[in-house]
Amino acid sequence: MALIILRSVFVMVAIGLAVVIITSGLLPQDMPWLPWVVFFGVLALAAGVIAADIFTPRKKLDTISAVYFGLIVGLFLAYVAGLAMAPLFSSVPGGDWQTNRVKDIVQMIFAAVLCYLCISFLIQTKNDFRFVIPYVEFSKEVKGRRPYILDTSVVIDGRIADVVEADVLDSQLIMPRFVITELQAIADSSDRLRRSRGRRGLDILNKLRNNPKVDLEIYDRDLPEFAGQSVDLRLVSLAKHLEGKLVTNDYNLNKVARLHGVGVINLNDLANALKPVFLPGERLEVRIVKPGEEPGQGVGYLDDGTMVVVEAGRDHINQVVQIAVTSVLQTSAGRMVFGRMETVRQAR
Repeated sequence: MALIILRSVFVMVAIGLAVVIITSGLLPQDMPWLPWVVFFGVLALAAGVIAADIFTPRKKLDTISAVYFGLIVGLFLAYVAGLAMAPLFSSVPGGDWQTNRVKDIVQMIFAAVLCYLCISFLIQTKNDFRFVIPYVEFSKEVKGRRPYILDTSVVIDGRIADVVEADVLDSQLIMPRFVITELQAIADSSDRLRRSRGRRGLDILNKLRNNPKVDLEIYDRDLPEFAGQSVDLRLVSLAKHLEGKLVTNDYNLNKVARLHGVGVINLNDLANALKPVFLPGERLEVRIVKPGEEPGQGVGYLDDGTMVVVEAGRDHINQVVQIAVTSVLQTSAGRMVFGRMETVRQAR
């Protein structure tokens, strides 16, 4: 609504400007059609500005800053160049009027060229501009909660959607463009399993984008630190640049990020931390589904996926038994519960 009001006011200002030009007496009186040309020309210019605004919805503050500084520097250099060339214009034949006309044309050419070069230079080097102006850098200032940067594994896993829905991660989520590119490559793989995983990741990403509770940003910028780096190192560099945390299930990325001093949230560690704690002597009911590695052992699973190894349970496969917990083993792959069978509760 605010943009509609702004654009309406801009059109009215353009109409007022056209009326001022027409009634100023600057236009030749022997051309009755010229006021209409000026009026519709100003309206066309205003419409072009609004159209450019509408068709470029994704604007970046750092780009606008680069254009602003580039314009200032370009105009300043053009002014200095005009002062430096002032002695040359004194030799132009044709009188003061001709000299001023040549001077204005040359200055306009210099202004256009220098403004273009300065803006182009700053847009391409805006991330390194802090070396030119100390303490100034075109980067987003992070205040409050730190953003969470998602990697490929955590999107394919799918649990991130449920975690966000539960308001566990209540800060902004950052999805880098190069991670989406990697997901698309996996989804287009000739291997059926990889293709299925990639499509699942894209579905989860769309689910996050369509969730009104989720503040998800697709990060399109290409930082200088990304040059020649793998996807994992790009994620680490981006997390350091944004002062955020990585959300991943990748064991190797977890270790690399911690070596670089980047905070990491591992969903596997989070899931293990939320699993119930079992003490020796507690009694559980579990359905034995397969034999264990050791003679006489049976293996079952709790509702949260925790593996339970039951002594003397091999002969009770497909039966629900009651066990007494003897020990609990925590590994990088998850938690394992060891127990001794006491009674058979149900046969299946």
